[in-house]
Amino acid sequence: MHQSVARQTGYLPGDPEYRKLSVALFAAGLATFALLYSTQPLLPQLVDAFHVSPSQSAFSVSFATFGLGLALLIAGPASEVLGRTNLMRWSVAATSVFALLSAFAPTWHLLLALRGLQGIAMAGLPAVAMAYLREEVHQDSHARASGLYIAGTAVGGMAGRLIAGGLSDVGGWRFATGGIAVVGVLCAAVVWLLLPASRNFHPSAARPHDLFRVLRDPALLALYGIGATAVGAFVAVYNGAVFRLSGSPYELSAGAAGLVFCVYLLGSAGSATAGTLADRYGRRAVVPIGCLITLAGVAITLAAPLPLIVLGLAVMTAGFFAVHGVASGWVPARAHASGVGTGQASSMYLFSFYLGSSVFGGLAGTAWSRAEWAGVAAEAGALFLVTLVLALLLKNVPSRVQN
Repeated sequence: MHQSVARQTGYLPGDPEYRKLSVALFAAGLATFALLYSTQPLLPQLVDAFHVSPSQSAFSVSFATFGLGLALLIAGPASEVLGRTNLMRWSVAATSVFALLSAFAPTWHLLLALRGLQGIAMAGLPAVAMAYLREEVHQDSHARASGLYIAGTAVGGMAGRLIAGGLSDVGGWRFATGGIAVVGVLCAAVVWLLLPASRNFHPSAARPHDLFRVLRDPALLALYGIGATAVGAFVAVYNGAVFRLSGSPYELSAGAAGLVFCVYLLGSAGSATAGTLADRYGRRAVVPIGCLITLAGVAITLAAPLPLIVLGLAVMTAGFFAVHGVASGWVPARAHASGVGTGQASSMYLFSFYLGSSVFGGLAGTAWSRAEWAGVAAEAGALFLVTLVLALLLKNVPSRVQN
């Protein structure tokens, strides 16, 4: 009887399957971000190990995010035919394998190739996670469940950078990369064991023209832009922060600088809190506030004292995950209300998200080379301003169900 009700209405907090689903997707999100950005705290070491420039070292992050972005365009529509659960399980497992291989890459170009393949492999999870939640979780808890998943990505971003930085102090970048891969393997095991099979998924024929339908809704277009600019600014700040903290006057080791990423815990809190507030007050009210918080955080980082830099990063991180957590859950809800494929809409949002990470995050190396932290902060501030403008424009877009 319980399962029959779940099929009709979706799981609610307190249901056993809801708890399993939450733990599995939290682990999946943790693995995705831990592996995706695992080379970020290692950028100075990669500069020395492979004799590349700071801007080139950022390619180790950008290649993974670009590969992920491209693969999302295929993974989302494919999930409409193949289903959600198996795609997510295999995605996390394959990503961990490529991460292990990256630890043994003998040349810079092979490392970049493996990082690109790693990004492609992980596309199966983020492409369908939000669509899976919309189908399996009761509509009254959509934003809450989305916030928990995004919270997992926040913890993953922190853990990946923190562990990688610490392990690199012990055994270098290869040891650090291998250690993060082990974390991915453990998370993959959790996903395989706990993720409930889809109950409300109904296969549909592949319709490539649906990809164009998700580009016609002004609200969806604004949400794609929010994802691209917000994450681009976010990644740019952290790419630049690695070089800032390792140089004069701070001279922090990779492990010590990695401790700064503990502020990602505020990202988890920001995402979960924003999801709850969005259920209560509406997404249109919450997203602009998150944008203002990110701008305040960037402004604080312009101060020289290390405690203020950490405070600024913490404020910016909380604001970013509030924006991303709400926006990413808004996309499938808006798409469903508009009668377009949720998988395609989620894929397009995440394609924009990771394209922004690749392009704008990669530009941080150039901004640092030209004007050091002032250049990075200017780039991030400009991007977050664009995010705010797009969020405000959403208030003028005609509302539909679940907006």
